[in-house]
Amino acid sequence: MTFAKARRSGPTDAERIRSVIAAAGSLSLTTDGNSYDLVAMHDVDDAGRLALHAPADSPLAAEVACAPRGMLSALLEFTDIAPIAVRDRVRARVTLAGRLTPSPLQASPGVLVLRLDVARASIQRGALVEHVGPDDLERAAPDVLAVTEAAMLTHLEEGHRDVVDRLARLAGPELPHGAARVAPLALDRHGITLRCEYAHGSADLRIAFRTPVKDVDEVGRQVELLLRRAVAAPSGKRADRDGAGS
Repeated sequence: MTFAKARRSGPTDAERIRSVIAAAGSLSLTTDGNSYDLVAMHDVDDAGRLALHAPADSPLAAEVACAPRGMLSALLEFTDIAPIAVRDRVRARVTLAGRLTPSPLQASPGVLVLRLDVARASIQRGALVEHVGPDDLERAAPDVLAVTEAAMLTHLEEGHRDVVDRLARLAGPELPHGAARVAPLALDRHGITLRCEYAHGSADLRIAFRTPVKDVDEVGRQVELLLRRAVAAPSGKRADRDGAGS
């Protein structure tokens, strides 16, 4: 089960897509003729343009060379997996559909840089699929914590279990009691999400920061403010789950 009511306190779908792509180390590519698992072979510039770096003698490069007008239809899929071992670790799946063409700027003779012209983009979180237009995707930026999130969550889980348990006190009355385990699931500039695991099923607790953080250095201060609220929250009447409380 996932509680997702009250005011919105998270990135837009376009920002989520940009964040998943920015943090991903691998992707799956499907063309008209082949499927590829690509590791450490993509990057994204500041304008959101994604490029693949394929060996010049690879089957992918050969496909592009044989494609009509040098434009190869492509489907790119990214899987966002929680860095902490929890049930159902897949947090999101991102799909980009478009065409790959050789970039005007080539890095080296042995590498073919392919630019993706995005026609469609979508993100799936649980059973919900949201579609994002290419223009919205281009205007969006990845979350400021996207590339450091995994390390920060791992540090929180391995070195500050007391902080996680104290944050769980901010759960509203809707969250069932008796969790066998609470683990940090996600972190962005708007807040932190905890996963509460039970004997049967799980529930996600979203806790918003008082204000969105501008960089990594601000996260500690916002967490400290949450911990103060957790201490002040009386038993039986706990602070609002989405951070609207004082």
